[in-house]
Amino acid sequence: MKKFAIILILLGSVFMFSAFKTPETYEIEAQKNANIHNNKGIMYMKDYWWYAAIQEFKIAISLNPETQASAVYYNNLGECYMKIGYPDLAQDCFERAVKLYSLNFQYFLNLAECYEALGITDKKLAHTYENDVPLNYIMRGLLLEKQGNLTDAITVLDEFTAKEPDLLITPAVKDYIKTLVQKVY
Repeated sequence: MKKFAIILILLGSVFMFSAFKTPETYEIEAQKNANIHNNKGIMYMKDYWWYAAIQEFKIAISLNPETQASAVYYNNLGECYMKIGYPDLAQDCFERAVKLYSLNFQYFLNLAECYEALGITDKKLAHTYENDVPLNYIMRGLLLEKQGNLTDAITVLDEFTAKEPDLLITPAVKDYIKTLVQKVY
């Protein structure tokens, strides 16, 4: 019986003092990798490596599609296309960015600039009157500005800020109205 007890103690101590631990597992996080690729794309854009930047933004989008973060990736891809002279490709990117996260004023500015580059501001302006969505006022005001109607643009944007004072985008619109007022006067 003593031998059995000693063997049992030895076996128990082997497990206690063997320093066994489970192997570490590495989890691939698509969102983290998407951010890394987006940051690489931004670095490539700063160095004027357009093709590499475009590929990095596309990888970021494919790793993390249809989320609020994807709006940033689409916007960056659209800006890259605009810089190399492809506003037709940028249009889809900016429209998707606005669709995924419509509370970033820069997305609207980029989209309006893209419409101006494509020469479709009149057509798109007509679409902003179709339904009474508050964010259409932003696009309407920016397109009016692109047409040279600064006073009408100020009026429409100010109407938006009066109707939607609590939205996250409203302070940016108010600041933009100030810059338009300075242009007029």
